Amino acid sequence: MQASLEQLSQITVFADLETADKVSLQPQTQVQRYSKGEIILHEGDSLPAKLYAVVSGSIQVTKTATTGKETILRTLANGEIFAAPALLGNGISPAIVTAESDCKILTIEREALLKAIQQNPEIALRMLMVFNNRIQQLHETVHGLVSERAIVRLARLIQYFAAEFGTESTPKGEFLKDKLSYYRMARSIGISYEECVRLIKSLKSIIAYSRGGKMTIIDLKKLDAIASGAISPED
Repeated sequence: MQASLEQLSQITVFADLETADKVSLQPQTQVQRYSKGEIILHEGDSLPAKLYAVVSGSIQVTKTATTGKETILRTLANGEIFAAPALLGNGISPAIVTAESDCKILTIEREALLKAIQQNPEIALRMLMVFNNRIQQLHETVHGLVSERAIVRLARLIQYFAAEFGTESTPKGEFLKDKLSYYRMARSIGISYEECVRLIKSLKSIIAYSRGGKMTIIDLKKLDAIASGAISPED
């Protein structure tokens, strides 16, 4: 199915394109539906020369070690682009991409994208900013795994999800709009499920956690202090 102008407008790097530019891209686009849990890309897949983007729903990017341990690299939602190697690298998927919820994925042929970039070079700058930010996030993740305590990594993960997916103010505190299950947190910061449960319990005066990954930040200042390494949960 070809993308609509509204769907193209939802992609961050195309948000400010003139309508005429979007119309010229349309014939080279395709939108495909995926069900929750369905694999969109397998690690090692040969990728067609296209731009990939999330139109609706959310996806999860994971890496599996030779030991079988799975690590969540990132979660992406509406408007986000992904699968950079399809455009800029060796054309091989470096990780597994799974539909975290029912979602729609938009693709644009590389040649059509290059033509659009010639007419509007800012598209390329926006794409480079996105990929550069992800490289920085990956660097911080690796650095944190090596040098930061698990509680600091956990606090930073909660901060990231609050900023990335938003919160809703409630009488109890800031409720995270996206769910953070124990499994998801553990796999994101490189700890065991059991350790994650223990750490969440140690933060009971700072966050409220309930079944299904629902989380409310009760004390944002203390969470920020833990994330910076200034205090521990007991302080």
